[in-house]
Amino acid sequence: MNGETLIHHLAVALAIGLLVGAERHWRERDASPGTRTAGVRTFGLIGLGGGIMGALAAPAGPVGGALTIGAGLFALVAVLLPFALRESDAEDNVSATSLVVAIVTYALGALAVSGQPQAAGAAAVAMTGLLAAREQLHGLMARITWAEMRSAILLLSMTLVALPLVPDRPIPWLAGINPHKIWTLAILLAGISFLGYLAVKLGGAQRGLLLAGAAGGLVSSTATTLSNAAASTKDGPARGLAAGALVAGAVSCLRTIVLAMIASPAVGLVVWPALLAAAAGMGAMAAILSLRGTKAEEEPNPPSNPFEIGSVLRMAALLGGVGAIAKLGAEWLGGAAVLLIAAVTGLADVDAITLSVPQLVPGVIEATLAAAAIAVAVASNIIAKAVYAATLGNREYGRTYGIGSLLGLAAGGAVLLVTMR
Repeated sequence: MNGETLIHHLAVALAIGLLVGAERHWRERDASPGTRTAGVRTFGLIGLGGGIMGALAAPAGPVGGALTIGAGLFALVAVLLPFALRESDAEDNVSATSLVVAIVTYALGALAVSGQPQAAGAAAVAMTGLLAAREQLHGLMARITWAEMRSAILLLSMTLVALPLVPDRPIPWLAGINPHKIWTLAILLAGISFLGYLAVKLGGAQRGLLLAGAAGGLVSSTATTLSNAAASTKDGPARGLAAGALVAGAVSCLRTIVLAMIASPAVGLVVWPALLAAAAGMGAMAAILSLRGTKAEEEPNPPSNPFEIGSVLRMAALLGGVGAIAKLGAEWLGGAAVLLIAAVTGLADVDAITLSVPQLVPGVIEATLAAAAIAVAVASNIIAKAVYAATLGNREYGRTYGIGSLLGLAAGGAVLLVTMR
C-alpha cells in the first residue's frame, strides 16, 4: 500500500471514529467534563488507532496480523474498562453499549485500512443510525407482543434458514414450477403484509378512517372493506367508512404495482398505468367523500397480525398452484384460460396472480397477456368487494363504495385499452 492510499484509509478510519463519537458525545452532551468515559475526541482516536493497528498488521502476515490487531484490542479494553465501570457506578446504570461501540469502532478502523474502506464506512453509518434510534427501538420493544416477535423470527428463519435449502430449479412433477422462486415470493408477500401491519400498529389507526384505510390496504383491502361494512350497519358514518375502504382499495392497487414490478419488470411496465388510474379513480371518490367529513367517533380497531406460518404455507401453496394451473392452461388451452383463471382467483386474492403469472414470461406467455391477467384479477377483486359492500353494509355505504369502485374500474379499463393497443 503506497503512502497516499494509506493516508486516505487512515482518514476514513478517523472519520469513522468521529462519526460514532459525535453521536455518543451528543447523547451525553449535558454531562460535566471528565464524567463521560469517551466522547467525540476519544472515539476519533479509537477509530484512528484501529486504522494504525491495521496498517501495522498488513506486513505481518495472517497470523501476525491477527495477533497485532488482537493486541491493540486487548489494550483498548484494558484502558477503557475501568473508566466504564466508574461511570456505570456513578450513574447507577448497567449498560455495556459504549464499551461495545468502542470495540466495534476500533475494528472498523482496522477494516478501513485493511482494504475495505467503503464497507467500513457503510457499517459505521449503520451503527450510528442504530445508536441514534435508541428511544424508538426501546419503544418498539415495549409495544410489540410475543406473537409479533415470533412472526419476525419466523420471517427471518424462512429467509435465512429455509430459503437456501429449497431447490432452485424447475421440478417436472410440479408442472415445471421452481420452488425457490415460489418460496421467495411467499416471503416477499408475508414481509410486505407484516410491515403493513406494523405500520398500522406503531403509526396508529387513531388518525381517522382515511389513514386507517390506507394502512389497512397494505395488509388486506378486502378485510378493510368487510370491517367498514359491518361498522356501517352499527350507525357508523357510512360515507366516511366508504371513503376509508376506497382508500384501502387504491393502496391495494399501488401495492399490486410494486409486486408486479418485483415479479417481472416487463409485466409491471405494461400494467402499472391501468392500476394507477384505477387507484386514482377510487382515491378521487374517497377525496370527495372526505370533504363531507370522515372522522369517526370511535376509532377503527387495528388489524390482527397477518403473519402466521400456516397462512404463509397456504400462500406458498396457492402461489405454486395458481402458477402451475396457469402454465398448464396456457399450454393446453391458450391465453383465454389464463384470463379465466385470473378472474376466478381474483375474487378472493390478487397477490397469487400478480406474483405467479409473471413467472411464465417469456417462456410460456407474453408480457401483455400476463399484464392483462393481473388487470382482470384486480377488476374481479374490485367487483367482489363492491358486492360485499352492497350486501354486508348499509345502503349508503354500499352505494358510495359502489360508485367509487365503478370510477376505479372505468378509469383503469380505459387506460388499459389505450396502453395495450
